[in-house]
Amino acid sequence: MKHISIGGLDVSRIGLGAMSMSGYYNIGAGSDAESIRTIHRALELGVTHIDTAEIYGPFGNEELVGRAIKGRRDQVVLATKFGLVSHAGAGPGVIDSSPANVRVAVEGSLKRLGTEYIDLFYQHRVDPKTPIEDTVGALAELVAEGKIRYIGLSEAGPDTIRRAHAIHPVTALQTEYSLWSRDPEVKLLPLLRELGIGFVPYSPLGHGFLTGEIKSPEQLSDDDWRKTNPRFSGENFLRNLRIVDEVKAVAAEVNATPAQVALAWLLAQGDDIAPIPGTKRVARVEENSAADQLELSVKQIERLNNLTPAAGERHDEGNMSVIDR
Repeated sequence: MKHISIGGLDVSRIGLGAMSMSGYYNIGAGSDAESIRTIHRALELGVTHIDTAEIYGPFGNEELVGRAIKGRRDQVVLATKFGLVSHAGAGPGVIDSSPANVRVAVEGSLKRLGTEYIDLFYQHRVDPKTPIEDTVGALAELVAEGKIRYIGLSEAGPDTIRRAHAIHPVTALQTEYSLWSRDPEVKLLPLLRELGIGFVPYSPLGHGFLTGEIKSPEQLSDDDWRKTNPRFSGENFLRNLRIVDEVKAVAAEVNATPAQVALAWLLAQGDDIAPIPGTKRVARVEENSAADQLELSVKQIERLNNLTPAAGERHDEGNMSVIDR
């Protein structure tokens, strides 16, 4: 597995998102044991970058990752996120990046993950009630204390990124980026490159859509959150299948899977991009990791670049309302 630097932090070019291991996608029978095997297999394949968050579960996902990396901590670049759990009594789902909440959050994450330090600590969503300068100031103190090594932002807009970076270097921005979510190319990517900040795309496979295995919304169970996603609904779903058809066509040309093509396209966008496809299956982590070896031709990349943008917002109205733009 090749490595790159994101904002000075060395990571495997393809990472592993652990969110789906805690029930966010109800995609069939699974178990903690299978999830742990998946993490172990990822490490065997050279994946070093593992991403979780306190809200996943909540809390249970960090505990799971902590069990999986026990005795293997030196093989892992460990990323987690705070700010979607208020520890002052409001609880999970409440945005809170006040300095006091940051301190409580980091202690909880360290304990659940079974580690003395977190490599990359992200603000999960920008807190409109707390100036970003105050939040990053608290994070800078944690860096000085050795509890975290690097600072990240998730779903932050250009102004917030600039203000945060002026207080303490931001190492990485995490947001959605894939063949069906191209928005970061307009303002975010140029800004990140100007400031030397790495980019960590989540959902690089379009929440599974770009794998080509979801052919109808009826395949999703009623408690699968994608049922509420506009891109998986009605006419949008049918229009977005055309994107998958093109990805499949390129995959046939290079003897690869659609997922591998989607990841290879993303990797071709720059050496400062480190996607974190999520899975809880050994077979999927093997498939995704193999995309590191796949090189698309200039014509194939251009063909994919020219795909019609996905129909529908990338999240429902409630989730879009907490994204800083």
